Amino acid sequence: MDQGKDTPQQYEEKKASVVAELNQALARGATVGLGKKTSNLFRSRQQSAGHLIDVTDFNRVISVDEENLLAEVEGMTTFDAFTRETLKHGLLPAVVPELKSITVGGAMAGIAIESSSFKYGLVHETVVAMEVLTGSGAVVTCLRTNEHKELFFGFPNSYGTLGYALKLTVRLVPAKKFVELKHEKFDVAEAYFQAVNKACSRKDLDFVDGTVFDEHSQYLTTARFVDSAPFVSHYTYLQIYYKSIAARPVDYLTAYDYIWRWDTDWFWCSKNFGLQKPLLRFFARPWLRSTAYWKFMRWNRKYQWSEKLLRLRGVERQDESVIQDVQIPLEHAHEFLAFFHQAIGIKPVWICPTKSASQDRYPTYNLNPDQLYLNFGFWDVVPLPAGAEDGFFNRQVEQKVDQLQGRKSLYSTVFYQEKAFWQHYDRPNYQMLKDRYDPQGTLGDLYEKTVRRR
Repeated sequence: MDQGKDTPQQYEEKKASVVAELNQALARGATVGLGKKTSNLFRSRQQSAGHLIDVTDFNRVISVDEENLLAEVEGMTTFDAFTRETLKHGLLPAVVPELKSITVGGAMAGIAIESSSFKYGLVHETVVAMEVLTGSGAVVTCLRTNEHKELFFGFPNSYGTLGYALKLTVRLVPAKKFVELKHEKFDVAEAYFQAVNKACSRKDLDFVDGTVFDEHSQYLTTARFVDSAPFVSHYTYLQIYYKSIAARPVDYLTAYDYIWRWDTDWFWCSKNFGLQKPLLRFFARPWLRSTAYWKFMRWNRKYQWSEKLLRLRGVERQDESVIQDVQIPLEHAHEFLAFFHQAIGIKPVWICPTKSASQDRYPTYNLNPDQLYLNFGFWDVVPLPAGAEDGFFNRQVEQKVDQLQGRKSLYSTVFYQEKAFWQHYDRPNYQMLKDRYDPQGTLGDLYEKTVRRR
């Protein structure tokens, strides 16, 4: 849905209202949480207690600057609404995460990437300014060079524990009407990763990602904007994008459909809801979208339908949810993939090359700016061995990521011990920011939120 635009005055009025609400809650000594309808966390948490600050109305684009290629956008604006507005001007955000429901502020507070990340880095690297509502009840403007620069760089991967981004200024790039895709198959992992590396050095490409279907079926997808197309494919209903990768060496999509090519089937996870079966899919068009899958998942967590269905079928087993995105340095990618096939076995796997766009350091998600990383995205449930406890597979992934000098995002389940966790996510810097911007601990603690799920 097109959410339209706000004027700067409308934004200022909403900001004043939410600041007053927060300060009233702080004056009562209430604990504070973020009230919103969207979430892209793949972990259950205890229900937030205390006063929920309603920020759902911060969901509009404020301005699009065609000359300077910048947009001002409110933090709860979904990337779907954001891109609809920028495409009216022939522009797109430099990096658009793969699901329509992801919000601009959420992508800044968390970690988000896509197939343009080999050129522009992670989503937070495309943000040039933001206004943050802090736990102390103030709104501060954060830039790379002003007195709040430490918060600017420490905000990514903080998941709302340092503040909420009410407004962000985001870099845009020119977009054309269509995108041309080329899918190339590789039978050997070493050659595949070499080809990914080579593709990332090409100046004529706008997008690079890949899909690993099994040990001998690895696809590199390269794409670029084009003005015209001999045909246009559609993967928003009966046809499934990821199944086209092996079937169509060359393909064309509109720019809008390209950036949301994964949303219709939540990559390939729609299979877990039966929505890749042709007959069911024919009648299920309104549910072929990521926002519907989120609802299905929340209902399943609440009512445990999948577990009950297994018991009705006489199946007694425990499954572990293995839902992760991990960044692995290119030179270790083959080793990680070999481990993954042997120890975890989920198929397919998404591959997304990422390289920092600058020498800037983001302490809570620190990557080597001179290193090309490959993001491995894998999302499914795996049957636990007899006697194994929840975390059996996820802990193996975390250990391998550490061994290979990688990084993992915190949107899903995390099993790190506290000492190891803070070695990865820079406790001294984080604590400095908490002391300055949330001295009463109003917004909670990152370890407590992501590991202990509080």
